[in-house]
Amino acid sequence: MEHKNPEFVFLGMHGNWSNILMLAVTTLIVFLIAYFATRNLKLKPTGMQNFMEWIMDFVKGIIKSNFDWQTGGRFHILGITLIMFIAVANVLGLPFSISYDGVLWWKSPTADPTVTMTLAVMILLLTHYYGIQMKGLKEYGKDFLKPLPFLLPLKIIEEFANTLTLGLRLYGNIYAGEVLLGLLAGLATSSVFGFVGAIIPAMAWQGFSLFIGGIQAFIFVMLTMVYMSHKVSTDH
Repeated sequence: MEHKNPEFVFLGMHGNWSNILMLAVTTLIVFLIAYFATRNLKLKPTGMQNFMEWIMDFVKGIIKSNFDWQTGGRFHILGITLIMFIAVANVLGLPFSISYDGVLWWKSPTADPTVTMTLAVMILLLTHYYGIQMKGLKEYGKDFLKPLPFLLPLKIIEEFANTLTLGLRLYGNIYAGEVLLGLLAGLATSSVFGFVGAIIPAMAWQGFSLFIGGIQAFIFVMLTMVYMSHKVSTDH
């Protein structure tokens, strides 16, 4: 069954209530994870604190694989926020989806290209901002003329290509996973035989989709740090 999006128009711009709802839910879940993991810190971490410290060390490893910690350490919080936010957003629609009167309300927000492309644009704008802040506008502008000035058009195309690949890769993987789960759910509700034939593949695919959701969060953060290092480092 094809679902409609709960759209609205504000100041001539089209919006999606479902995206707003799911982004708010994702933000709340990430906040609660961070809060409960850090509200009672101990020298010997256990439980949620141990999980949070593992995430911090994992992101630190990503950063240190792209540039020195003295430069990249300032992006540690950015990386932690991104990997937690995207990982949670990727799996929200896996257990179930909720639609009412043909309108889809509950889904993974990253299964919408508007969300993923907005994230990608924000990241690329951040890379330019920090590049200018840390190098200065004049020195940063010279980077676009290296190694040869006539390659400037290709450098500009590269910026657009980076944005597209960063956003569309995330969207494509999550959207495809939810479409397949939707097809399996439809098969399971069609008949008793359909239920028996679909239940095991659906459970297996949900497990695989959890893995894919985590991998895609990792790839997004890794590429973010790669793009950032290219903008702020003098020697890559």
